[in-house]
Amino acid sequence: MRIFLDANILFSAVKSDGAFHVFVAMLLDAGHECWVDGYVVYEARRNIMAKAPGRLPHLDGLVSRVRISAVAPAAARAEVDGLPEKHRLVLAAAVALECDALVTGDRTHFGKFYGRLLAGVMIHSPRSLYDHLFPHP
Repeated sequence: MRIFLDANILFSAVKSDGAFHVFVAMLLDAGHECWVDGYVVYEARRNIMAKAPGRLPHLDGLVSRVRISAVAPAAARAEVDGLPEKHRLVLAAAVALECDALVTGDRTHFGKFYGRLLAGVMIHSPRSLYDHLFPHP
């Protein structure tokens, strides 16, 4: 599966060695294509530098394991009512990269779209994507 990782997923995966770190490692180890773009990497790096600068090498390590696309041009916005512009750019990148899913922990802006297709991309919370890909009894 082609999965676009939002900046908050990158940030959470490298801020500690907890559940998000394990989740992203599971995605990669299972052979899923995990994609980001330059904007997402920039946002994750900015937040790591502000909140946990000692974890920057972990971000660099993770970024070396995912697939990276250039920043989508501003004209490539996905038009979705109720989604702020910077989040439309993230969705547009996922669409342009032909990702099957966008995983984000941003409940404020994407929460109402969890479990829905937006422009052909299924929007997932980390938990819903985990449950979808790694079913448990």
